[in-house]
Order: sequence, then structure tokens, then C-alpha cells
Amino acid sequence: MLDSINDLKWRYAVKKFDSERILPSDKIDKLKEAFNLTATSYGLQPIRMVVVKNKELQNQLFKHSFEQPQPAQASHVLVICIEKQIDAEYISNYFKHVKQVRGTSDAILDPFKDTLVDSFSNKDSGEIRNWAVNQAYLALGNLLTVCALERIDSCPMEGFDPDAYDVILNLEKKGLTSVLVMPVGYRAVDDEFSTFKKVRKNLKDSVIEFF
Repeated sequence: MLDSINDLKWRYAVKKFDSERILPSDKIDKLKEAFNLTATSYGLQPIRMVVVKNKELQNQLFKHSFEQPQPAQASHVLVICIEKQIDAEYISNYFKHVKQVRGTSDAILDPFKDTLVDSFSNKDSGEIRNWAVNQAYLALGNLLTVCALERIDSCPMEGFDPDAYDVILNLEKKGLTSVLVMPVGYRAVDDEFSTFKKVRKNLKDSVIEFF
């Protein structure tokens, strides 16, 4: 029986992966699908994910991860990226895709499309980047939950050099920049952090209810 709360209690930020154990392809496929199904603002999906399963590349990434060993040890490294160019063309292409998938008429789509194009044209590059980064965090949270449900070990990471990652993974040519990293795989049996009790607020201090 599905027990999502116990699965979430099982999850922790892995400090040491078993480098000999590799996730099967069906598990990675589920993570790719989960990433793609993540809710994003306006449905625009200004995010993409790079899946790295190459020890040479992983070792290069490790060198730019502030000496955190997880990228080198993990079965796979997931790198969540944002689109560098989110403009009228990007938004228009999204609405073309909506029309192809749903068959929605231009009469219905155009007012929403025009509103978004106008809104984004009035934002500066910093505002648009911050908005896109927020969507990357939504994806990270979704992936962490799916990892827990699938009993895939993971470690969310902000501590890395995005510029170096971008060069190693040739992201500039793809119009992307990296913002978050999540190594995945299986915890090492001697990772002492796996036995630590979770430290969280009491529910009464975490949740406010109105009845």
C-alpha cells in the first residue's frame, strides 16, 4: 500500500552514494516524466533537465561542486537548467503547441498569449530570470518527492559553479544555464546520515489552520 508520509520520512539528503550501484533505466525514465509533468507558471516550462550518466563528466562536475563528492559517486546527476531567452517568440511557440495538442482556436488562445507577451516585455532580464529559477525549484521539489516514492536516493544541491557546469555540459549552445543539481542513486551502507532522526518543526509550529 502506498504510504507517502513514510516514504518522505525515509528520504534524506544523501551525503555518500554507493558508486557501484546504478539506477535501472525505468527509474530514470520516471524521473524524466516527473520533471516534464512538473507544474510551472502559465505552463510555459522555462526549464530543461540534463541527465548525466558518464563518470568522466561526473568527475569533471565534481571538481566544480565545492568538493562535495556526490556528483562523482552518484548513479546519475540531474542538472536543472533554465532557458536564457524567454521572449515573445518563446511564448508564441508555447501557444502553437497548445493549439496542436488541444485544438484550441486562436480566438481563445490569442488574448492570453498577447497578455503574456505584453507582461514579459515589461519585465527586465533579472525579473525573468528570477521567475524562471522559481520554476526550477518547483521541479526540484517534485523530483525529490517522486524519488522518495520510488525509493531513489537523492541529494538536492545549490553548491556548485554554474558557469563551469555550463561549459562542461555545453549549455550555452543550447540556450540554457544551470541553476540546480540533484545527484541520484543509492545511499552507501556506511553513510551515517541515513540513520539520523529528521529535525523538523512540530506541526503546530509549521502549519496554521483556520476553521
